[in-house]
Amino acid sequence: MIGPNGEQLGILAIDQALRMAQEDGLDLVEVSPLAKPPVCKIMDYGKFKYTEKKKQSEAKKKQVVVQLKEVKLRPRTEEHDYDVKIKKIREFLEEANKARVTVMFRGREITHRELGHKVLERVIADLKETAVIEAAPRMEGRQMFMILAPNPRMLQAQRDRAKSQQAAAAAGAAPPAAASAPPAPAAGETPAGDGQS
Repeated sequence: MIGPNGEQLGILAIDQALRMAQEDGLDLVEVSPLAKPPVCKIMDYGKFKYTEKKKQSEAKKKQVVVQLKEVKLRPRTEEHDYDVKIKKIREFLEEANKARVTVMFRGREITHRELGHKVLERVIADLKETAVIEAAPRMEGRQMFMILAPNPRMLQAQRDRAKSQQAAAAAGAAPPAAASAPPAPAAGETPAGDGQS
């Protein structure tokens, strides 16, 4: 038996423990039912549940959810369309999401799988600083796909830049001491109000 302030009360009968909890206006909660004898604690159960819920929501806020975003290409995707899709993949990776790059084959294109493989190799070459290959290119039905994950070095560099920007913003927010003094006159100029004309 554990008291409301965490003190050990020893082994008590159930009716005696319930009476003690009612005298304090609290609840008797079984904390460890599998222990011999079972461990109970006198506490405000509603408050306990509330604090547990708060802890879970705080943990959920700090949790980062990684999403898998998909970009679809064709073996003969035009240059501009390819550039736009590469830019999108780069954005996904910079947001710390994973990207699934899929090459879709239609009709007789399936007989030229090497074209799809070349497209995926070109994507890998274009994103070598931003991405690492999580799943190598492979076929699945009429589609060839691979999964790219953000490069850890790129993510670390992003975090470092963000920290330095925050530090610069914090340093820039403090008013400089020299700003309150009047500006010094330039060389060859006489200060105003010295009586010379």
